[in-house]
Amino acid sequence: MIAFLHGTLAEKTPSTVVLDVQGVGYELFISLSTYDRLPATGSKCRLLTYYHVRQDTQVLFGFAQTEEKQMFERLINVNGVGPKLALSVLSGLTVAELVAAIAESNVKRISSVHGIGKKTAERIIVELRDKVDPLEALAGRTAGGGDARNAMLRDAILALGQLGFPQDQARKMVQAALDADPAITDTEALLRKALSR
Repeated sequence: MIAFLHGTLAEKTPSTVVLDVQGVGYELFISLSTYDRLPATGSKCRLLTYYHVRQDTQVLFGFAQTEEKQMFERLINVNGVGPKLALSVLSGLTVAELVAAIAESNVKRISSVHGIGKKTAERIIVELRDKVDPLEALAGRTAGGGDARNAMLRDAILALGQLGFPQDQARKMVQAALDADPAITDTEALLRKALSR
């Protein structure tokens, strides 16, 4: 298993890169998100990899971030979603946008990606809903994440859960409170706002 490659970025296009690793050129398929994070050609570059082997082909996929690689691996485990389609999804949506769409069962958002139909979008939601963190979905929709803000969101969702609200409803209540007042920085104020809506 090849976990990552570190070398010189020899070539890059929006869909592929060639990494020169000690004189060996590795071609990797990438998403637009990874392409946006690449350094200039000729610079040192490190990409996480997924090595896909089938009977008739062997392909390397490259990722700039761990979250993107993890989501790719989740997507290819969805029935009917292969590596190329998973890469299309990650080119059309950021990981945060995809997590939010899955958590909110937003079929329309996922099916807006080229190559993804309504049925495939529904399958992605059904098979991945339990594998995404609702806090991650909420943090992805709010500006200026940060550890302190994420802790506040998590605490508010957990507190609402202890009050008897289902996790999905708690997440929606916290999101509505943040939409109404994005400047909230205190868990207690966020809870009061969520409960008053």
